[in-house]
Amino acid sequence: MTPRFDVIVCGGGLAGAAAALAAGRSAKNVALIAPQNPIPDGRTTALMMPSVRFLKQLGIDSDFLEQAAPLKTMRIMDDTGRLLRPPPLTFRAQEISEEAFGYNILNGELQKILMHALHNEERVTVFEVAAEKITHEEDGVRVALEDGAQLDGSILAGSDGRNSLVRRSAGISSRSWSYPQTAIVLNFDHEYDHDDTSNEFHTPAGPFTQVPLGRHRSSLVWAMSPPDADERKQDTDDVLGQHVEERLHSMLGKVKITSERGFFPFSGLIANQFGKGRSVLLGEAGHVFPPIGAQGFNLGLRDVSIFMDLLRQYGTGGESKIGDAFDRGRRSDVGSRTYGVDILNRSLLNGFLPVQMARYAGMTALAHIPPLRAFAMREGMSPGQSMLSGAAKRHQGFG
Repeated sequence: MTPRFDVIVCGGGLAGAAAALAAGRSAKNVALIAPQNPIPDGRTTALMMPSVRFLKQLGIDSDFLEQAAPLKTMRIMDDTGRLLRPPPLTFRAQEISEEAFGYNILNGELQKILMHALHNEERVTVFEVAAEKITHEEDGVRVALEDGAQLDGSILAGSDGRNSLVRRSAGISSRSWSYPQTAIVLNFDHEYDHDDTSNEFHTPAGPFTQVPLGRHRSSLVWAMSPPDADERKQDTDDVLGQHVEERLHSMLGKVKITSERGFFPFSGLIANQFGKGRSVLLGEAGHVFPPIGAQGFNLGLRDVSIFMDLLRQYGTGGESKIGDAFDRGRRSDVGSRTYGVDILNRSLLNGFLPVQMARYAGMTALAHIPPLRAFAMREGMSPGQSMLSGAAKRHQGFG
């Protein structure tokens, strides 16, 4: 007999693991389809404070923060060398009465923490094999796994990445695009303390962003042209460390590369719907954009939060409506974040004087007008309102 679940979560990355845990702790019977990834993820995630609070609400003990580095100050500096250069822009968490904007943690460590919690959640069954085929039926969905097993479910959550099988099976199209940039992602040790400060240098090729990862340790996302990235691939760790130090203007002293390097072409994707029928799209199944502004996983956790609100509303008898309600509930946030990141990135690549003037005016205003700066900080952390309160009000009338 084919087992039946209230919720099937397809994809066991960070967003999928969080969704399965949240659904299980909402008293739903959950299947998590989470094939093992043989390649360790050495990247990091900057969890904004609303995301930290959401994980705590799921029962993730705050001890996990001991493995993360607080992000108390964010500094943006123009390093384009262009005619109009705005002043340095500094955001401090204490200005908005927060202890930190968030915490930076290794993806691999966060994944271990979530999977440990999942294996201790009796309502969640983890299947460590990939989904092969999804069939949508009148009373639910059926997922065939690669090992021949089949699962039935009332609701399907797709957290299976940019090439999402869930998205395709639901008949949801998407739009994708690329940028003339490649990001180098790595971790490094440095001579001087970072003082819990992230430094982002805006260059003509894109952002160069250092984020605290521990005492005298940081993570890096460095955008550059593909030819320059090919050159950096040939560098020894010592030579690459010298390049990183130069880009940092020696603010952190000597640099030593401590991780493997990842090279990721800049690209974006947005689904034309974020849910349909019994299916919802979480994380990169519904939206992908460059690693700018710590938006990716935080946006995915907001997906999960709204999904939980709707699961309580539609999870008994109204399952066929949840996808369309989710689509309406996520359009504003996902759309504004996706296009905001796109405009910011393209403004760095565009040397056209009117674009420089607009960027100069915006950053100068933020630097010199405290209320505007405070508004920008709050919006960056929790758009519109806290992701943990008042969510039900946002969905009135969706039925």
